[in-house]
Amino acid sequence: MAIGDLRQGVRAKMDDVLAIVAPGQGAQTPGFLAPWLEDAHFAARLRELSDVVGLDLVHYGTEADAETIKDTAVAQPLLVAAGLLAGEALTGGVPFPGVDVLAGHSVGEVTAAAAAGVLAGSDAIVFVRERANGMAEASALRPTTMAAVVRGEPDAVLAAIEAVGATAANNNGAGQVVAAGTVEQIEALKANPPEKARVIGLSVAGAFHTEHMEVGRARVEAAASGMTAHDPSTTLLSNRDGATVAEGAEYVARLVSQVTSPVRWDLCMATMAELGVTGILELPPAGTLTGIAKRNMPGVELFNLNTPDQIDDARAFIARHSKEA
Repeated sequence: MAIGDLRQGVRAKMDDVLAIVAPGQGAQTPGFLAPWLEDAHFAARLRELSDVVGLDLVHYGTEADAETIKDTAVAQPLLVAAGLLAGEALTGGVPFPGVDVLAGHSVGEVTAAAAAGVLAGSDAIVFVRERANGMAEASALRPTTMAAVVRGEPDAVLAAIEAVGATAANNNGAGQVVAAGTVEQIEALKANPPEKARVIGLSVAGAFHTEHMEVGRARVEAAASGMTAHDPSTTLLSNRDGATVAEGAEYVARLVSQVTSPVRWDLCMATMAELGVTGILELPPAGTLTGIAKRNMPGVELFNLNTPDQIDDARAFIARHSKEA
């Protein structure tokens, strides 16, 4: 779908347009949910989602150490639950009211799907459970990894990644591409970095968003086949190409294929700019996507929602930027 095909109520070049974004794996930090669990309703909802996913998300969000929550099978459900419940607390319901544009980075797209009403919250948690377990299973088949390539000329960066047989798995704009492949391929890239670029190894368990995740994609596809998809309540962007997606079934199909396809966050930001986004609020654990936006979208106001004592300020931010507020 073309960028110009906007969803209901969202028009290009509005005076004020609000985007809410959900971060991907790697954003989680030890204890990041502790302040939220002081609220009895939030704690009860997190326990409900824990029962659905079969993990003690309360423990993982408060007491578990960094190494434990780095595990794909833990990190992904934890992030989706955190974003969904914080969004509920902020906006008062699901789908999130008062939001013009929704987007998520990698697993954050599952959060965005629930926030837009494409998937029920319980289905989103089941989806991310199968996604996480499937990707962990795929990662165990062969040693694979990822590395950030910082700066350098874009064409030279992509050529260097291709030359070693790796894949540009994430493009985050402004001189940050993430390469993924076998351990040998990434080591070769480190040994022969593109001119004027640095290659920084990432502490991840696999080559996400590449063909190495096919086992995970198949598992997610099987899980999604039993879920009901609804059309999104607002403009919803896709990591595949930055396009707006108006049909729920298509968005879920894109969620499935995303497991083995690159994340084009650069194109998502380009669409936000085309839509005239004036404010971006990042759901917890916040800071990664607003940091990228700061480098790529000058002039856009940014808000990191990380603790419940920020809710009133976050609502004021929404009121300033959302046409639906």
